[in-house]
Amino acid sequence: MSAQGDRTGPLSLVTGATGYIGGRLVPELLAAGHRVRCLARSPDRLRDHTWAGETRTVRGDVTDAASVAAAMRGVDVAYYLVHALGTGDDFEETDRRAARIFGEQARAAGVRRVVYLGGLTPPGVPERELSPHLRSRAEVGRILLASGTPTTVLRAAVVIGSGSASFEMLRYLTERLPVMVTPSWVHTRIQPVAVRDVLRALVGSSAMPDDVSRAFDIGGPDVLTYREMMLRYAAVAELPRRLILSVPMLTPGLSSHWVGLVTPVPASIARPLTESLRHEVVCHEHDIARYVPDPPGHPIGFDEAVRLALRKVRDAQVATRWSSASVPGAPSDPLPTDPGWAGGSLYTDDRELAVDAPRAVLWRVIESIGGENGWYSFPLAWAVRGGLDRLVGGVGLRRGRRDATRLRVGDSLDFWRVEEIEPGRLLRLRAEMRLPGRAWLELYTRTDPEGRTRFRQRALFHPHGLLGHAYWWSVAPFHTVVFGGMARNIAKAAEAQARAPRSAPVR
Repeated sequence: MSAQGDRTGPLSLVTGATGYIGGRLVPELLAAGHRVRCLARSPDRLRDHTWAGETRTVRGDVTDAASVAAAMRGVDVAYYLVHALGTGDDFEETDRRAARIFGEQARAAGVRRVVYLGGLTPPGVPERELSPHLRSRAEVGRILLASGTPTTVLRAAVVIGSGSASFEMLRYLTERLPVMVTPSWVHTRIQPVAVRDVLRALVGSSAMPDDVSRAFDIGGPDVLTYREMMLRYAAVAELPRRLILSVPMLTPGLSSHWVGLVTPVPASIARPLTESLRHEVVCHEHDIARYVPDPPGHPIGFDEAVRLALRKVRDAQVATRWSSASVPGAPSDPLPTDPGWAGGSLYTDDRELAVDAPRAVLWRVIESIGGENGWYSFPLAWAVRGGLDRLVGGVGLRRGRRDATRLRVGDSLDFWRVEEIEPGRLLRLRAEMRLPGRAWLELYTRTDPEGRTRFRQRALFHPHGLLGHAYWWSVAPFHTVVFGGMARNIAKAAEAQARAPRSAPVR
């Protein structure tokens, strides 16, 4: 039951609610008294959020004018928090088309204000010299400002918050490399901003006067080089001082692969981040304070933003992560329910065994799989598979998990995505690794007629073409070791938990 009827505040439409910023904006809007409607291609991915019952989610896509028009009905404020980066070489055209549709439909629906979060661009630098990422974001801002609906464009550089791609990149580079050979962009001046201040500006922008339609720079009080950010991160995290040496020959492409090797952020996401650091990104005004006044202690300084983010990470209270958004190019189709698979091929590896433990204990082991807990079989094989995936531009294993013990639909889990979860019964994961086909992994618990706990594990693969069939048969000999060992070790972990004191953690 939705709680929308209990609210009388403005109706806000949020696009990108499955992403890092959008997923955090929704509860902030609700706390400010807004009614919230989310537009999502896969509404089920928002089902398990704590705020899901207080919002309404409609299915749609920003490139589909009809679904955007339907979502805009009755809306007061529309938040545009999506971009097509990484969807292909024509992502700029996709961004352009989506922004035009959004602006046109906002005007047609009589929306009072559009709010867009873009990137901070360096003044005086021709757009042709900007990275495609920054160039496209700047163009989207211009399109929305020209739509005829009053628009607020917020331009931010590096966002510091638990789970943000920029923070994860900074964190892992600094923590894992006491001595670093770095690209020359570590000397570029940047004005980072705390995610709390980004959210405050987004919420506050909804109340701007109707005659205000412009872009605003948003940033924290500190202007730092990336080198200074790493050194100050090390100090806040109480790490030994880092030695940082820069070399000029590391191009953005090479830099992104370097970042991909060291951090959980894959090269496909690291590249736009590193390309954006080629030019100085510093705020040249703070006019936003006229309409969204700074409360005491804001904007938050860099050191405090890092401190807050680390506290969230260490307390396992990360609400959203950079990996919350779908991986560009990864399969997104759910597992079909047609048992005949419409005549197509479907390979399966199906294993079931009895477990001498209560179902609840077995479920805790299942739900805590991946990340630091690993995959319960042949760690070297999983590590090699993750490494190979990174080499071909995939996400690899290092995305980890948002929460160490709890999963929700839409969570990334190493190189899987949680497609379905029925607490106590089923966890279905969809592969986001690079494969010549689509793959799923299902983990079930049940109680048999004799009252015994049963564990079922099913790997499924739908091949694409001859290469897909060849791939399945080439890895099939390893299934007994990988999948067989996995099933046995999950069962053993549950049995060990059942015998251990109740306070013992799941490993």
